[in-house]
Amino acid sequence: MAKFFDVHPVNPQPRSIAQVVAILRDGGLIAYPTDSCYALGCLMDSHTGADRIRAIRHLDERHHFTIVCADFAQLGQLVHLDNAPFRAIKAATPGPYTFILPATKEVPRRLAHPKKKTIGVRIPDHPLVQALLRELGEPLLSSTLLLPGAEEPLTEGWLVKEELDHLVDAVIDAGDCGTEPTTVVDWSEGAPDVVRVGAGDPSRFE
Repeated sequence: MAKFFDVHPVNPQPRSIAQVVAILRDGGLIAYPTDSCYALGCLMDSHTGADRIRAIRHLDERHHFTIVCADFAQLGQLVHLDNAPFRAIKAATPGPYTFILPATKEVPRRLAHPKKKTIGVRIPDHPLVQALLRELGEPLLSSTLLLPGAEEPLTEGWLVKEELDHLVDAVIDAGDCGTEPTTVVDWSEGAPDVVRVGAGDPSRFE
């Protein structure tokens, strides 16, 4: 059964954050709220985490995972950024955007897109996620919690626990976090291509 953490949405309790980070460091998979719906998360070097996410969401190897970063410096170590995307992404973060870019060698090959060698990156504007990342000291491998056949992601912690109780190791509830996933901007070909319109305003990249 998944452990359930009820945390404050603005000032998450340090003890709860530390317990969740301990679960992550032990190879665990968590369901957590972001600034644009729930997500699944694990450590990048977890040997089972990515496969567990794929199994829950029925994803194939071409799925773009997202690496959730605490800040722009962390993001810049994971993807190759030219001047134009550097300025535009820096201006849009933190926020509900995912950017697809060529991965650096810091990203394990098994996590990048097998043909394009790209990866999704984002910096959420959510106190809980920021607290988790600060305590963890490294990025999180992540994917939107959209279950197979569902039209919208799950938004309430108790529902997430009910659905995934035996599939994840922890569920964090910090109140409502909306139903819209991130706006996804593919910048891997040198110019921005909005491939999914979500919570972030796409007009700045069109």
